[in-house]
Amino acid sequence: MNGQIIILHGPSSSGKSTTAVALQNAIELPFWHISIDHLRDGGVLPTKRFKNGDFNWSNLRKAFFEGFHASLAAYAHAGNNLIMEHIFDNPDWLPELKELFQPFDVYFVGLHCDLEALKQREIARGDRSIGSAEQDFHSVHVDRIYDLEIRNTASTEHNVTAILEGWRSGIRKSEFATR
Repeated sequence: MNGQIIILHGPSSSGKSTTAVALQNAIELPFWHISIDHLRDGGVLPTKRFKNGDFNWSNLRKAFFEGFHASLAAYAHAGNNLIMEHIFDNPDWLPELKELFQPFDVYFVGLHCDLEALKQREIARGDRSIGSAEQDFHSVHVDRIYDLEIRNTASTEHNVTAILEGWRSGIRKSEFATR
């Protein structure tokens, strides 16, 4: 039995995690909520050693993301449903994930956030490189084709309801549906 995948895509600090937690609590099937932040915050990555210069993140980033993406497909192949947060800031990732996710029902959601709100959230979080949210703002949604686009100016409850209605409809029109 293959799992189902809901991808929440948007800039850093746009509200993907908040939306994912609320969605996970509302959806009628068991879904894992998975993101890079979980790996970083859970101690999987040697973040402290990246920060002190023992290891160079740039040298390890490609292998990390290839492994992360392959693990997502493996989870879904085993029958696990995923709510996945991601920022497609590398042009190679989308084709890679489209290939890996070909056997699965993928619902692709774009989460938009105003630039000023992103900047404020980024500063308030304190765990992001200042400027990354603005860089994402100008690039991550370019040429993307989603099943649904939501804005963080709507309430989380409203956005979750919209995601659930779209996901339940079975209608898929995103670039994951058009292989």
